[in-house]
Amino acid sequence: MTSTEDFDYYLPTERIAQHPLKDRSASRLLALNKETGEYRDDMFKNIKDYLRPGDCLVLNDTRVIPARLYGHKVNTGGAIEFLLLKRLTSDEWEVILRPGRKALPGARFEFGGGKLTAEILEVLGDGGRRVRFEYEGLFENVLDELGEMPLPPYITEKLEDKERYQTVYSVNPGSAAAPTAGLHFTDELLEEIRQMGVKTAFVTLHVGLGTFRPVKVDNLEEHKMHSEFYSVSPEAAEAVNSARAAGGRIICVGTTSCRTIESAAMDGKLVPGSGNTEIFIYPGYKFKLLDGLITNFHLPKSTLIMLVSALAGKDNVLAAYRHAVEAQYRFFSFGDAMIIL
Repeated sequence: MTSTEDFDYYLPTERIAQHPLKDRSASRLLALNKETGEYRDDMFKNIKDYLRPGDCLVLNDTRVIPARLYGHKVNTGGAIEFLLLKRLTSDEWEVILRPGRKALPGARFEFGGGKLTAEILEVLGDGGRRVRFEYEGLFENVLDELGEMPLPPYITEKLEDKERYQTVYSVNPGSAAAPTAGLHFTDELLEEIRQMGVKTAFVTLHVGLGTFRPVKVDNLEEHKMHSEFYSVSPEAAEAVNSARAAGGRIICVGTTSCRTIESAAMDGKLVPGSGNTEIFIYPGYKFKLLDGLITNFHLPKSTLIMLVSALAGKDNVLAAYRHAVEAQYRFFSFGDAMIIL
């Protein structure tokens, strides 16, 4: 049995980054050899040194929506917080409510003085709710006016510029959290990478909070991931498949890109299409397409550190993490990065 406790490590609170750096590419970079466990300290702006002509970088072009809404319950006036997780139809969403213990079907809430109202339609099995929104105009415009960026709870400082919680290549709205490994890239750095003969392939996975929720079971085989929507275009599939056929490495930017291509892989190729994935990658998993990964440092005992451990080995990863703590790397969403090859 693989135990959740096997993926724990000590992290001082002061190592959790509270704000993004002024220069996206000025983050530090820890390069980890997945075979030997050897690591070296570097800077993210030198990421090109680890790439080769013919490689293919896979990036998640999802865009974070201002998914946190603050309002009150109609009639009683009780304060409520909605966190939008997944769009089910044009006006229906899966949401988390805080506090939400008494939010039963039929309960109504309003936001922004009535510019947006919501009715609970169903209590879902994981404690979430299916709700229907009512509004005038475009929902996206109303949400942009009333919503706030859903920063993780470990970030306590206010984000001055909402775009710093977006990648520079984000185009498809729908995520409740950013694919944070991509936050280190600038347009200029990506162009330099392309100029050296590295392909880029853009896929979409709308990140839900299930990726970040703690694993509540000790036996990993009993853990169930929350479903997330993904999409792979024919162009992205062609870029990955042609690079692989020519002997290039497939290097994903972020665990979400990794989960997308591993979900859409068949017979050693990336298949275009869309759907929902609940893929859970942990040690023992055999990767179908992935050769390397660019990623941030992840929460102890999280599904993300388990995914990284599946690629590089638990002992190698935890040793690298211990070094990162001692060397005062910055951790989590606005923190520093790793490249695993």
